[in-house]
Amino acid sequence: MVNGERDGWRNFDEEYLLYSTHFNRTEDTACGNDPMLMYFTSGTSGYPKIAVHNYKYPLGHFHTAKYWHAVDPDGLHFTISDTGWAKAMWGKLYGQLLCEGGVFVYDFDRFDAADILPMFEKYHITSFCAPPTMLRMLIKQDISKYDFSSVRHMTTAGEALNPEVYHQFEKLTGLQIHEGFGQTESTMIIGNLIGSPHKIGSMGKPAPIYDVDIVDENGKSVAVGEVGEIVVNVSNGAPCGLFTGYYHDEEKTKEVWHDGYYHTGDTAWRDEDGFFWYVGRVDDVIKSSGYRIGPFEIESVIMELPYVLECGVSAAPDEVRGQVVKASIVLTKGTVGTEELKKEIQTYVKEHTAPYKYPRIVVFKDELPKTVSGKIQRNKL
Repeated sequence: MVNGERDGWRNFDEEYLLYSTHFNRTEDTACGNDPMLMYFTSGTSGYPKIAVHNYKYPLGHFHTAKYWHAVDPDGLHFTISDTGWAKAMWGKLYGQLLCEGGVFVYDFDRFDAADILPMFEKYHITSFCAPPTMLRMLIKQDISKYDFSSVRHMTTAGEALNPEVYHQFEKLTGLQIHEGFGQTESTMIIGNLIGSPHKIGSMGKPAPIYDVDIVDENGKSVAVGEVGEIVVNVSNGAPCGLFTGYYHDEEKTKEVWHDGYYHTGDTAWRDEDGFFWYVGRVDDVIKSSGYRIGPFEIESVIMELPYVLECGVSAAPDEVRGQVVKASIVLTKGTVGTEELKKEIQTYVKEHTAPYKYPRIVVFKDELPKTVSGKIQRNKL
């Protein structure tokens, strides 16, 4: 309790004097490469993995806040992110504190653009970051009614930004949105940094601490304009901010850490000016309204229904949500695919997994495309 007394509360004014301004390290003091923090990943094809970060992780977010978010020590930064996501550490804690910036936190049970928009003027927010899904919701409102004059810099990450959203924001507010790219396993790897030119729709260029390349399935660098996997060169050591491995999962760790590279599992292409352009996940992750959804979990739930013979879950584009879940289903012989059956399947998934994971699109097929080994090819759905 500050400046007062309350039953059950500790008195800050009295007790802070008990603590030293110096921190004396011992041999047992955790630091450096010791494990500090663990995040669950999205779980794109099954159970989520646990990414382990060491004590150098916060330092790896300095450039995230300083040169991408453009945090001002005299300003107020606002990142929209649930505190359960790694993105909350990107925008609410480590880099912002290192830059001595104020952080604006607004707690809500359900995102409502009309509730968020008045906050900018009321609290004089100076820098702002939100995923494209929420930006699309914001421009659905008449944002010309709101005062954004205090905001000097705006960023987005989580998925590719629609150019139309960029143009609408610039037209109505004068703000140019700077995209960035990173993962639960990292800090900001690629971004449109302050002081440098940027391109609409591009992720930007690699951050100075990351040695980034785009490679083919054989680990060879691809040419300009060719799509490949984004990798980080760790042959000379990992940069501050890159995770150390997956907790108690040596096999999964080796899948992404090998041959001197960390393999992100994300694909992109690079233009002649060195800008990176995002394409998608190698493993078919579905990104819907800021959520990352793995097809396998939904397929497993749908397959519990007795009249489902086969099921393949994939992503379908959506103007508002970015992507929505699509279920392609082969029914058992004699079962008729009706609109009522589609609704029954949707309801079942809602009741047996998180509601946001249900397939908004359900189609019935005679057969599903498969590989030679019999695996369903989601990318052809």
